[in-house]
Amino acid sequence: QVQLVESGGGLVQAGGSLRLSCAASRSIFSINAMGWYRQAPGKMREWVASITWISGRTMFADSVKGRFTASRDNAKNTVYLQMNSLQPGDTAVYYCAAARAFGQRVGDYLYWGQGTQVTVSS
Repeated sequence: QVQLVESGGGLVQAGGSLRLSCAASRSIFSINAMGWYRQAPGKMREWVASITWISGRTMFADSVKGRFTASRDNAKNTVYLQMNSLQPGDTAVYYCAAARAFGQRVGDYLYWGQGTQVTVSS
């Protein structure tokens, strides 16, 4: 079993920035990538970004492309989501997840964190 712990959420004004962190309790051979999802009140969970452990290849949803970046620290088993130019529409609970494959297919994500709240005020 792998535990994922997110941190870094909070309240920020529109145009501001936050950096989320997701620390995995240990590395797993079958986990090749990490992803970020978010869920706003009354909406379905949506994929935000993915990053591979080995190469650091990233991919982002169109809604955050150009504003969010992702990175990883393999030595710390930690991934990060840097969120810039935040908008009220980015308000959601953000979840990190560990996947066996790179991409946005939710079925590939085997482990999930508990989520961290991000609130962007206008």
